Parts: sequence; C-alpha cells; structure tokens
Amino acid sequence: MALIWEYRFDFLAGVWWTVKLSVLSALLALVLAIVAGVARSSKLRVLRIASGVYVEFFRGTSALVQLFWLFYVLPYLGIDLTPLQCATLGLGLCFGAYGAEVVRSCIQAVPQGQLDAAAALNFSYFQTLRIVILPEALIMMMPLFSNLLIELIKATSLVSLITIPDLTFQAKSIITKTYSSGNVLLVTLAIYLVISLIAASFMRRMEKVLSRGRQTGQPA
Repeated sequence: MALIWEYRFDFLAGVWWTVKLSVLSALLALVLAIVAGVARSSKLRVLRIASGVYVEFFRGTSALVQLFWLFYVLPYLGIDLTPLQCATLGLGLCFGAYGAEVVRSCIQAVPQGQLDAAAALNFSYFQTLRIVILPEALIMMMPLFSNLLIELIKATSLVSLITIPDLTFQAKSIITKTYSSGNVLLVTLAIYLVISLIAASFMRRMEKVLSRGRQTGQPA
C-alpha cells in the first residue's frame, strides 16, 4: 500500500482523465445515438440508408483502429485534432452506433395504440416523436444505455495508446517505474469497478425519475 500511496496523485490524474473522457464521449454518443436511431426508424429511405451505413461501419470495425485512424491518419489529410478530441470523437462515434440500435428498437417497441392516438389528435410527425414516442422509448432505453455506458468506461483504456494519460496509461507508467504490477493492476481494476458502479447507480436513478408516475399511475 505504500507504493499506491506514493503514486496516489498519478492515479488521481488518471481517474480525472478517465472520467472526463467518459462524460464527453458519452454525451456525444447519446446525441449520435438519438439522431441515428430516429433516422433508422424514419420513413425516408435516404435517412435510413445513411444512418445504416454509419451504424454498420462503426459497429463492424475495431474501436482501436478507429482511434488510430483519427490520431495518425487525419493529420496526413490536413486535419489536426488533439488527443482528447480524437478520443472523444472515436469513442463517441463507436458507441453512438451501438446506441442507435438501442434507440431504433425502443422506438419500434412503442405500442401502436399510442401512435394511433397521436394521429387521432392530428399530431405531426415531429410532435408525435417529441411528445409520444421519445418519452416512452427513453424509459425502455435506460437499462440498455446503462450497459453501454459501462462498456464505454472500460473502453476508455484504449486511449492510453494515443498518449492520453488516463488511468490505464498511469498504471502502465507506474509499473514501468516500479516493476510492481500486482498491486498496481489490482488498484486499477478496483478504480474502474468503482467508477462503473457509480455510473450504473446514476443511470438507475435516472430510470426511476423517468418512470415516476408511469407505473403507479400517479402524476410525476
């Protein structure tokens, strides 16, 4: 434990980068997931095709290769991004593609009766989407989004390979300095577990807030 205490600030710096990157990429992934998921459910063929290409490409290719491409290839094309921008964009695009399928499936799970009621009230497509479909689908999305968020947090370990000093980067650095891998890796695993548990707890809380009044019939 003396070793862990000696390098506590290195661990804290790694945790800060991991949490910051998780939040930024999760926000980007959420926006992309909703946009692409709605497009996948659209009646417009061009939107379905465009969103389908995005989803299948980023689901079907390696997240690590995507990060390497953004970090190493884009500069040759005249696009210079910082390591944080590359990591946020790469993880956001990748997990946004997975999230898009969650959004699509939950939109399609909204009962037809609610859509018929919206049509009877003469709602436009966007009114139906905003007032009826998304609020109902969002409740169904939360448990699946929670799983994706935890997977994203674990995937942030990949960014250590593009020079971001996240938790994994710091752990490897400490091991290189001390040649003591057992305790360092054990603490690193424990920190990832704590971050994931906190994220899962937050998502469960959000699910309860969104579900309030719907299961009991009481107003929110």
